[in-house]
Amino acid sequence: MKKYFQINSLTITLFTLTLSVFTYLYGIPLLDRLELESIDLRFHSRGKQSPAPEIVLAAVDEKSIAQEGKWVWPRSKFASLITKLSEAGAKVIAFDIGFLEPDKTATQIMAALEQVKKRVESPKNKNLPLTVYLDQLSAESDYDTLLADALRSAKAEIILGYFFHMTPDTTDHMTGKALEEIRKTIADSEYRIKSYADRSQGGAYLIRAWKPQPNLPVISDAVRHSGHFNMAPDPDGVVREIPLVVEFKDSLYAPLSLVTASVYRNQPLSIRIDDYGVQSLRIGEQEIPVDSAGKMVINYQGPEKTFPHIPVTDILNDRVDPDVFRDKIVMVGVTAIGIYDMRVTPFDTIFPGLEIHANALDNILSHRFLTRPYWGVFADILAIILSATLIGAALAYCRLLTATLTFFMLFAGYILFTRYLFSAQGLILSMVYPLLALTITYTGITVQQARQKKFIKTAFGHYLSPAVVKQLIESPESLKLGGETRNITAFFSDVQGFTSISENLNPEELVELLNEFLTEMTEIILRHEGTVDKFEGDAIIAFFGAPNHIENHAKVACMAGIEMQKRLAELRETWREQGKPELKMRIGMCTGNAVVGNMGSKNRMDYTMMGDTVNTAARLEGLNKLYGVYTLISESTKREMGDTIVTRELDRLNVVGKTRPVTVFEVIGYHEDTDATMQAMLKHYADGLAAFRAMKWGPAMRHFEAALALFPDDGPAQTLLDRCRAFKISPPALNWDGVYTAASK
Repeated sequence: MKKYFQINSLTITLFTLTLSVFTYLYGIPLLDRLELESIDLRFHSRGKQSPAPEIVLAAVDEKSIAQEGKWVWPRSKFASLITKLSEAGAKVIAFDIGFLEPDKTATQIMAALEQVKKRVESPKNKNLPLTVYLDQLSAESDYDTLLADALRSAKAEIILGYFFHMTPDTTDHMTGKALEEIRKTIADSEYRIKSYADRSQGGAYLIRAWKPQPNLPVISDAVRHSGHFNMAPDPDGVVREIPLVVEFKDSLYAPLSLVTASVYRNQPLSIRIDDYGVQSLRIGEQEIPVDSAGKMVINYQGPEKTFPHIPVTDILNDRVDPDVFRDKIVMVGVTAIGIYDMRVTPFDTIFPGLEIHANALDNILSHRFLTRPYWGVFADILAIILSATLIGAALAYCRLLTATLTFFMLFAGYILFTRYLFSAQGLILSMVYPLLALTITYTGITVQQARQKKFIKTAFGHYLSPAVVKQLIESPESLKLGGETRNITAFFSDVQGFTSISENLNPEELVELLNEFLTEMTEIILRHEGTVDKFEGDAIIAFFGAPNHIENHAKVACMAGIEMQKRLAELRETWREQGKPELKMRIGMCTGNAVVGNMGSKNRMDYTMMGDTVNTAARLEGLNKLYGVYTLISESTKREMGDTIVTRELDRLNVVGKTRPVTVFEVIGYHEDTDATMQAMLKHYADGLAAFRAMKWGPAMRHFEAALALFPDDGPAQTLLDRCRAFKISPPALNWDGVYTAASK
């Protein structure tokens, strides 16, 4: 098994690719729901669009309820609304309201009038004129008839809405004859032009209804058009599609929005059914994109109130300019909170059903459709294959950082690509499955590579230095003799007087003390991402800037040095309490180019450094003794790290092994570590150094003495003061350049 099959980037990519394609084709509910939610995110990303100008909404809103009375209104108000809209020039009026039962208000009024009429007609109270008047009142109080009369006399075309019951329990008490009678009342919403490629298979994929809930016959008989207002929410409850076809008793019915568009354009609806469901659906010559079940994806133009909302009460009370409705489609419905048909859409969790129908109508009139193209499955599978293949290749042939950047670029790029297709082209492609393939491939390969790295580290970590192990993990082919030139900061440290300290300790105490010291100091170096080259007794040799890149490694190295000196001061207090020797450490650092790499024999290599920069750092560590300080850096280190750390220029001198003078600086600490006294001392020292180099021995001595008055133990001030006294007695040559020559390393 191990001989013929290995877990590597290729096998992981192939496995993920196969798994992703399989899950895409067969579907997983959780992923399918995420896919739906990704469509919602595309809506939000695209934002609001301008709706079709032909559509106006007459809304029974909170204002209308407050001024016209609580819901349900008497149908006399809708009769008046129809009359006013028709007289204002509305071309089509569509109702997202069903007049499904007799008007209860009218029934109560008519019953009361009937009682009055009986008493008036009695022999005792016979009064013919009053009887006639009561007959007239009774006729006027029949609000259903009043609404029917308004519908018949309207100049505008009227479309009534109704709905289908989608569960069989609603028909338990009804006979086939009763259902047939009900079917006749909705015949005006039936597709008149329909054809079947195979009648035996036609409708196999359609949404089937069990019973329509039509308007009252007296009302439905008064109009020529109607359409259902059923919704088809997705499994998560969000309405993203609308059924343009519902089958009932072998007949096919159109929704309110589609019938409204057909009437507005005066174009017939036609549908063709084949073995796979709806093959095509047209309004006139325009084809409307639907799936096999006859559902159209709704291209929502924005959140609630994207379309113009006009309160019904303003229309009833003539507070709206009639030109607003001229030649327009007016959709009438309820939007008041608590009484309207609340739905969830990609834009809002509370959205009136009226505006959903308006969006569907907008899509049809404006040709702004969202479609899942017939080639979408092939495009989705291709996207899955490409995403898994590209990231697999990147992880196999590139460094992890490059591969990770490639992953994020592919991830973000595909999101932007699908968003563009959605917003600009109206196309819906899968977003979740390709991104899932991309993510699983990336995660699987990175986990496999991490395990491989762990194996290498475990296998070789005991006899290779950590730096070499790390480089071997990053690129195993680099494990060879040789190196590269890198800009680094070399670091050398040594314990002051360690030889005499070691002579006063037995071996166990010496090892314990040294291990504690080296452990604490090494942890600080590693914490600052430095590379510990080696230990030479009590000395630590390290460098910053290789093999890993460190931004401003000179500054980082100095920060590490400051932290090491602070931690060592804390350790000295602990050792003093324990009766142990108090160690002090001298540090030298230099920044510049050096050769770094794997150096050694074929059997044993170390990641180390060599070059002039390294030698200078070693010399600076030793020069601490000359000035009585503990951290010296070169001019190059000072220049690279900037002014974030307080330093002072100590001297310019010739050192052993260097042909050019070296300017050395002492690291004082952070700005917050220096008080006014320290700053004054540093000023005196700087002024004294300037006078010293100008061979003005008297002023120089006064400045150094002033510095010592503030800090009596300041080694550099004492050193240069002694040098001034010597030069005052035996001055240097007149062409002296201020450089001091160190006699030892």
